[in-house]
Amino acid sequence: MSSLATIIKDDALASTLRIGFYSLTACSVVGIAAYIGYKAASPNQTYALKSRHPESNDQIEKVLESLRLDDEKLRQIMQLLEQEMEAGLSPATHKNADIKMFPTYVRNIADGSEVGQVLALDLGGTNFRVLLVTLLPQPKIDLKSKIFVIPQSIMLGPGVNLFRHLADCLLDFMKKENLDKPDVHYPLGFTFSFPCKQEGLASARLTSWTKGFTCSDVVNSDVVKMLQDAIDEKHINVKCVALVNDTVGTLMACAYKDQNTAIGLILGTGTNACYMEKLDRVGTWDGDYNEPKQVIINMEWGAFGNNNRLNHIRTKYDEEVDLSSVNPGKQIFEKMISGMYMGEIVRLIILDLMQQDLIFIGQRDGYGDYRTPLFTRGGFYTKFVSTVETDEGIAFANTRRVLEDMGIRNPTFDDCAIIQHICKNVSKRAAKLAGACLTVIINRINKPNVTVGVDGSLYRYHPRFKRNMEKCMKNLVNKNIKFKLTLSDDGSGKGAALIAIVADRFQKNQMKTLVSFDENDEEEEEARSHPQSRPSKPITFNTQSVPSTFNRATVS
Repeated sequence: MSSLATIIKDDALASTLRIGFYSLTACSVVGIAAYIGYKAASPNQTYALKSRHPESNDQIEKVLESLRLDDEKLRQIMQLLEQEMEAGLSPATHKNADIKMFPTYVRNIADGSEVGQVLALDLGGTNFRVLLVTLLPQPKIDLKSKIFVIPQSIMLGPGVNLFRHLADCLLDFMKKENLDKPDVHYPLGFTFSFPCKQEGLASARLTSWTKGFTCSDVVNSDVVKMLQDAIDEKHINVKCVALVNDTVGTLMACAYKDQNTAIGLILGTGTNACYMEKLDRVGTWDGDYNEPKQVIINMEWGAFGNNNRLNHIRTKYDEEVDLSSVNPGKQIFEKMISGMYMGEIVRLIILDLMQQDLIFIGQRDGYGDYRTPLFTRGGFYTKFVSTVETDEGIAFANTRRVLEDMGIRNPTFDDCAIIQHICKNVSKRAAKLAGACLTVIINRINKPNVTVGVDGSLYRYHPRFKRNMEKCMKNLVNKNIKFKLTLSDDGSGKGAALIAIVADRFQKNQMKTLVSFDENDEEEEEARSHPQSRPSKPITFNTQSVPSTFNRATVS
């Protein structure tokens, strides 16, 4: 520095340069300190970049590993389900069986020849529908419907108020459609999607509430009678002629177009399945053994695992969902796969990763923005799972929107990738469980071609659920069987209508047969009283027996 000042021979300039060098040195020191401080304050930055592929992160995978099911585990579950099915079908073990395997008294499927006009009520969750279904020559069906909400006060209140509410909705719909006429009587099919012990086509006793309902004084009561009492109380010209589970309605609606349909499956708010079973396998059957020697069985498979037989595949998240539900210890299988609980499982996993500092890294100061929704039970809706999984590529537009709607501002790429990874694992497990259990029924039916009618919001709207089910089932279904999953077109409504119109026609034909017997008896009595008036040819009688359960009526 001194040599430079000597050369320049200018004290003022030398002083200026000296100050400049000192300033440059000081700025360098400050810059280095700032960089070191930044690195010290961001210890997880390197880790966060690894989260761009969450499946390669050991800590995240350790959390999600409990959701993974290979074919060996699925086959074990299939064996357990078959054992539980046999327990439900046997009169010796039915009382204590979790999967009740209720006979529905529906012994034939629709064939497309059914015609007529009928009302239907569909109660399967928080929403309730009233429908007017006009069956025209196949494949034309005219349908008008209206959705009504079931308030929580009614879901949790006295049972009589529930059925009065249904009757009010029915009357409201009939007035709107100009059906409230004094000289016209309508048959009605009632889709009641809760576990019932059916005692006839129009008689069933509720065995337990599910899906958040806890109405008092309904369990062990005849729900058809309760509905009919509420209808009669309001002087509505409607008679409930058939009670139908939504799975049976789904099966019937699909069979209207595809005669290979033998199974109905619901994957929505709840889950259940039904199928056509041979009578000689139904030990609890109390009807006749006339043709057709078959009956649709309502499985009520949501209760699979209530006896702890699924504990080996349940996770801590499943246990938490169960404990916080309105019916702890019940509907264990349903809580692992259905729409009512899937979002909650995802929420609990997100919380677990948050507590381990594996997600939302660098946003600790913003916890107040999103912590409340995530710490609220039900804060992550199941519809969010479907929305998140529709994202493809790196933009994560749908995932960002979901997280921002929940109060999470500016979620990072890593956050979105992890959220999607969680959703995919939870929904894939549900699809595999549903597929494996459905395979048990397909293999049991053991026909060359089996069509499964499927309905429910989870199956209908989730972008990968069907694909994941089919991929799982291809490895499990017997090789001699071809199966097809068909989305039902309003099975719980149209299916109930199909069953109701057949039941109504059967009842009318039965009455005609009884009247015919009465008239023949009178003629016989007249002939005995006046032998001279006896005809030269003997009178013939219709001696065909009337079956105790309805078969498909022939449409004239």
